[in-house]
Amino acid sequence: MGEGGEDDSQKLKRIAAAAYDYENDPRWADYWSNILIPPHMGSRSDVVDHFKHKFYQRYIDPGLIVEPMTTSSSSQPARSSAPQSSSSSSSSSTSNNQPRQRNSGSASRTSGTSTTPTSCATSLRWNRQTLQFSVNAWVLVVAVLAILPLIPANLSNRAFRLAFAGTACSSLYSLYSLYGKPSAWNLQAVQVWFQSVIVTKDFIYFIYCLTFVTSHLYLKFALIPVLCRALEHVAKFLRRNFSTSSLYRKYLEEACVWVKSNTTTLSILSSQAEIGLGFLLIVSLLSWQRNIIQAFMYWQLLKLMYQAPATAGYHQNMWAKIGRHVNPLIQRYAPFMHTPISTIQRWWFR
Repeated sequence: MGEGGEDDSQKLKRIAAAAYDYENDPRWADYWSNILIPPHMGSRSDVVDHFKHKFYQRYIDPGLIVEPMTTSSSSQPARSSAPQSSSSSSSSSTSNNQPRQRNSGSASRTSGTSTTPTSCATSLRWNRQTLQFSVNAWVLVVAVLAILPLIPANLSNRAFRLAFAGTACSSLYSLYSLYGKPSAWNLQAVQVWFQSVIVTKDFIYFIYCLTFVTSHLYLKFALIPVLCRALEHVAKFLRRNFSTSSLYRKYLEEACVWVKSNTTTLSILSSQAEIGLGFLLIVSLLSWQRNIIQAFMYWQLLKLMYQAPATAGYHQNMWAKIGRHVNPLIQRYAPFMHTPISTIQRWWFR
């Protein structure tokens, strides 16, 4: 029982480490720049993930156990090259042909056993990245169509729904790629899996999109977080895979560099839009298009955004600014609001 509980605890810690937003943590850039590894290993995702876990263990959660990095794939060529060098230095030119033939045979066998899985894994990662890029590029296009004022209302409303549907599919696929499915279809396993994904940004965006894709309200303001997310994903993919393309350098490099250097600004803009939407939904309760269930669910989502590590920093900062401006006005002009506001705050922080 103790070992099983410890394994579950370490599993949750590893999931939290994988979901941590390293790119928005300035300590990660300093940490990664001080790691001295060969360039060909620095591009491997397993190596990067290993050092991300080491960083998470050092700065976030010292209780995380980081397994040693396996070096079998990199050490095998070194072992196979040692006999070749020794044989070439100690044997004659006629005897060098046989070790060369044997080494080529072993190299072919090695490539048949180890190189093929590596290439398959690389191609699988490439396919996943390409699929995510395609969906997010499509979301970017339809979201822009939904926002443009000259587009007919029927087409604009359809593009509005398609943008949220595409983002929901992208978020759900990302959750499946990172966390898979529950280890077993029982209450305990599903609960452990759900606790690991509920605080992730992909899960939050999935619920966010479900809130609006079925709504009768076409609040174009709600597309701002979707646009920011799609823009970040598209720019990141283009930087990683098309940085040597002349078309990219001529037309897209400046925009992608701007997105990379302003990710914090985009996150702040998204948080402002998300909080503003909460108040818009409250105002919509006074109209004939009111939807009480949607408003209640969205404020539950805002509460999750306030507490989840991926979005908490931006939302807490925004709510603090709102409090600094609103609280003096309430104390001066509406002191009777203290009691209901205190009740709402108790629910919010519960």
